Amino acid sequence: MESMLDPRDIYDVDVDAAARVDDAARRGVGPILLHALHGFVDAGQAGQIAVDHLAGAGGGQRLVTFDVDQLVDYRSRRPVMTFDSGWTHYDAPQLVVDLLEDAQGVPYLLLHGVEPDAQWERWVAAVRQVVERFDVPLVVGVHGIPMGVPHTRPVSVTAHATRSDLVADHTSFFGNVQVPGSASALLELRLGESGHDAMGFAVHVPHYLAQSPFPAAGLAGLRHVERATGLDLGLGALEPAAAESLREIERQVEGSTEVAAVVQALEEQYDAFTRSVGRTSLLAQATDLPTAEEIGAELERFLAEQTDPLDGGGPTG
Repeated sequence: MESMLDPRDIYDVDVDAAARVDDAARRGVGPILLHALHGFVDAGQAGQIAVDHLAGAGGGQRLVTFDVDQLVDYRSRRPVMTFDSGWTHYDAPQLVVDLLEDAQGVPYLLLHGVEPDAQWERWVAAVRQVVERFDVPLVVGVHGIPMGVPHTRPVSVTAHATRSDLVADHTSFFGNVQVPGSASALLELRLGESGHDAMGFAVHVPHYLAQSPFPAAGLAGLRHVERATGLDLGLGALEPAAAESLREIERQVEGSTEVAAVVQALEEQYDAFTRSVGRTSLLAQATDLPTAEEIGAELERFLAEQTDPLDGGGPTG
């Protein structure tokens, strides 16, 4: 087997930010690392909403910058460029680690940006070097997945970790399944194999809302992150947007008897699952539901006519 290219050659560390992390570590434990990458499944934009909330709090400092020229396939997802009588802007992709502080002044790290297209093992090895360089005690990821759940019930998650005791208080919604891999999932796997604690939360987003921003999903994911890490992530700022989006969804559902019927069927399925004992999957219920094609056709037709309550206009997608 050929040896891996040196992981140190695909990232740079800011000296000043590193000194801040080292100083904080000397006064306690190393910083927790949170991560959410763009490019894999992220139903309801749960991970992106989480990143926007955390990074948008301000006061952050760039700690690590990865060389995206070595990691990103530009032709598979071309960056946006702006033309105004000539080329005026290039929206360059980024993959970075920022040093942030929670509401109580506790430092933590946020890995965010585009998911690598290439050199996954080398990138994972690079992140592991960062984890070991800064004595990171726990790595936590968050993203959204589409599920057959209604928006009228509490947002649930599938929790996973490198040690079962890290997620002992979480219900298992899946049995043994095979899914397309992601760089984030590989990161968790490899960190566990090397003895580091890592975990993640896949937020269950109603499949009829998967293509639109669903703030309640981002909020739910970060609440689980708070409970797992002890960080204070200032989630009160997300609650108004989550509540308003749910009210808007209710108004839209009330406008279509077909959609209301689908939601009611999903409610019955969800309630049957929560009452059951020994179930391993929300997908294993025998409830009579419309087919995926019937649900998709009706909901896409209906929701495409609506506007996004978060930005005041444009289709929901």
